[in-house]
Amino acid sequence: MQLDKPQRLYVFLAAFFCVTAVLAEFIGVKIFALEATLGIAPLVRVRSVSDPDVSMLLDNGATGIVLSGGTKVFSGGLDVPYLLGCDEDGLCACWSRFFDAARALAKSPIPVAAAISGHNPAGGCVLALCCDYRVMAEGPFRIGLNETQVGLAVPEAIQYLMRRIVGAHRAERLIVAGAMIESAQAHALGIIDELAPQEAVVETALAWLKSTTALPQGPQRISRAIARADIVQALDGFAGDQMEQFLKGWYSEETQRVLQGLFPKK
Repeated sequence: MQLDKPQRLYVFLAAFFCVTAVLAEFIGVKIFALEATLGIAPLVRVRSVSDPDVSMLLDNGATGIVLSGGTKVFSGGLDVPYLLGCDEDGLCACWSRFFDAARALAKSPIPVAAAISGHNPAGGCVLALCCDYRVMAEGPFRIGLNETQVGLAVPEAIQYLMRRIVGAHRAERLIVAGAMIESAQAHALGIIDELAPQEAVVETALAWLKSTTALPQGPQRISRAIARADIVQALDGFAGDQMEQFLKGWYSEETQRVLQGLFPKK
């Protein structure tokens, strides 16, 4: 598929949110512009949709965002071994910034399509659930909130994202089990909107963006903001009691034993 030239600038969000020590210092969203030459050059890092750089992109005609990642793993979420080395303040900062990134996706004034070309566990799944539309590779690739399998409780803010899509009972079954389900099942449950061959995932996400942005933009943006306000509200809830409860669980003897067993210090 030939991409339109920059009158309609499609923006790629780099989705390697597997947080390394460097990213743990700043969990943000990298924005990439797809130039007419198809050369990809980094532009800015975005903390929120009110960031002046986002406004600049919108002023220059950006009408859609594609969140893409690796071909083996779309995103593994947060880097647990790094987090194990953080003190409480550092841990709070990392989680707060991760939720800032999720909110940036949820509050984006233009549509966001997740192009999931590989496995997508935990935090990567959270980011995808904050997008408008999710395209995933066909085949044995899995997606899910598998936190309970590694000894972590799933906060209400994250549970809501899954519950909103699949309903309360189905979300409970998936979350409590820490289930990682294959893309075909995820599609059947509505977690994934569309399946595509792995090599065509990004192109398929772009095709959806082109079709949805062909609609009148003003009414669409107003309608999206109303329809997605509950997602933003849920993510805003990860503060205060939810954060305190999560930290209490993180530092519990059982959770630390499980995490240290899975990620022993080198």
